Amino acid sequence: MQKILKAAILALAVLGMPTASADNQNSGATDMQALRQAVKTDKRALVASTLALTAKEARKFWPAYDTYQRSLDMLGRARAVSAEGLLDREHDISNLAAKDLVTRNMQADEAEMRARRKMLNAVMRALPAAKAARYVQLEAKIRAVQAYDIAQAFPLVK
Repeated sequence: MQKILKAAILALAVLGMPTASADNQNSGATDMQALRQAVKTDKRALVASTLALTAKEARKFWPAYDTYQRSLDMLGRARAVSAEGLLDREHDISNLAAKDLVTRNMQADEAEMRARRKMLNAVMRALPAAKAARYVQLEAKIRAVQAYDIAQAFPLVK
């Protein structure tokens, strides 16, 4: 039963995000810009206002949230160190350096997936399923904005 519930929440996280149709494309961009600004201002406050946790839920949720955020911060620093080497290059990157870059990024992706899985398990124990799904959706949107910003900032390997 727990596996089915987890699968349903993951499906909600993926399917529940709005798509960019011609009618809502501009509002979607505005929403993502607002999300980007809210995360820069105070991500924790954004999460708190989005979830509207009870005191009991908050006592269980925030430790899981903090652990996950520390994991993301650590992984972000590792990715930044890897990417800085790419930005410092004026010339083509060697095959060895390119392979190292790809390997490090894959390792960071795998570590992030493990951290996300651990967070999901903890959040599912801490919150009702609907609030857990809302949090997973919010984190997915935040990751999407951050991934877009990173993709824009770093050039393709030459």
